[in-house]
Amino acid sequence: MKETNSSVPSSEIAEEKVIRQYREADSISCKGRHVYIQKLPRQFNEDMLRHCESLNNWTNMCDSLSNFGLGPQLPKSNKVLGNTGWYATDQFSLEVIFHNRMRRYKCLTDDSSVASAIFVPYYAGLDVARYLWDSNRTLRDVGPSDLVRWLRRRQEWKVMGGRDHFLVAGRIVWDFRRENDRPPNWGNNLVLLPESMNMTILVLESSLIDRGNDFAIPYPTYFHPSKDVEVRQWQSRMRRQKRRYLFSFAGAPRKDLYNSIRDKIISQCRASRRKCKLLECDSRGHRCHKPIFLMKLFQSSVFCLQPPGDSYTRRSAFDSMLAGCIPVFFHSGSAYDQYKWHLPGDHSKYSVFIPENHVKYGKVVLERRLLQIPKKDVLAMREEVIRLIPAILYADPTSELENYEDAFDLSVKGVLERVQRIREETLG
Repeated sequence: MKETNSSVPSSEIAEEKVIRQYREADSISCKGRHVYIQKLPRQFNEDMLRHCESLNNWTNMCDSLSNFGLGPQLPKSNKVLGNTGWYATDQFSLEVIFHNRMRRYKCLTDDSSVASAIFVPYYAGLDVARYLWDSNRTLRDVGPSDLVRWLRRRQEWKVMGGRDHFLVAGRIVWDFRRENDRPPNWGNNLVLLPESMNMTILVLESSLIDRGNDFAIPYPTYFHPSKDVEVRQWQSRMRRQKRRYLFSFAGAPRKDLYNSIRDKIISQCRASRRKCKLLECDSRGHRCHKPIFLMKLFQSSVFCLQPPGDSYTRRSAFDSMLAGCIPVFFHSGSAYDQYKWHLPGDHSKYSVFIPENHVKYGKVVLERRLLQIPKKDVLAMREEVIRLIPAILYADPTSELENYEDAFDLSVKGVLERVQRIREETLG
């Protein structure tokens, strides 16, 4: 796939053309699965991408949002990456990827009255990122306020009061959940607006509030296959992969976070010498920002440590699983309580759990704990991780996998099932 400057979704006319292309989809297979894309004013998506150079205070996001949100194509590397489908994907580009995938969703409809759900293509994460470090709270809240004001005037909104609407906010929920104006005064108020609380909001990390309306979906990885065979070949390769290290960690200390166990993790990794490989991501850790070094580390490891960082979840968990590495979690909020549409309910099938207090208070030696796991259990967990690879990646938006449900498919399925339950409860 040639690199293009395709970060900007097509105009309304082009989007309607795509919809018409799929209107003849089998009515039986699409029963209960039709989605209508709300045609938002450009200020909520296209205009942000047209001015991509101003989306981040520290870096130009234009390259990161090219190729339909996948970012620059990575050079071929037979030793680490596959030949096709690999991109330098930014972890905060999911809104653009998801929108472009949705535009090719086979059960699209241009008739909102037959839709099971309404997709709202608002780039909430790109919007808030422009102002996260700005002290002006009003500026951070303008986008969400304008959006809900526009939505509630629409006929589509009035059908269910927005309960059949959903959007993707491609950051952790805490960037959209400012509950008051007291310090730390972080983020905007998107998910707390009355209208937003009626919608289903997909985020990279949810609030874990019981009966909340925010749901976690996987971070984007670097792999975006366009064909089933690319997935199968990658899975086969990860099964054959030789793994010289028992465990590894890629990350930096969090000295400013009182309860962080990262210092303990790093100390234990260093103490294990040949059993553990450490990729330090401090100010000198430029390799941590290069996909080839991260994927090489994860592919060479049996277990990959995933302690919380600034928040419970990490993109690294998905990158490591993509490499066939068994994740080791230290908090249930890092995966088990989050990605329920994408990961098995029995977390022991694909991961190891070590309570973070056991690490914090020196109750566990990681090397010894991991060596105690029977080899047959390790092999079974690795096979389950490799089996899960399709469910945690987002396929190339310009194509569609035939026999696999990827993270996009499972997310849409989860939304449709939730909206259907709400509809049934409303109707009594």
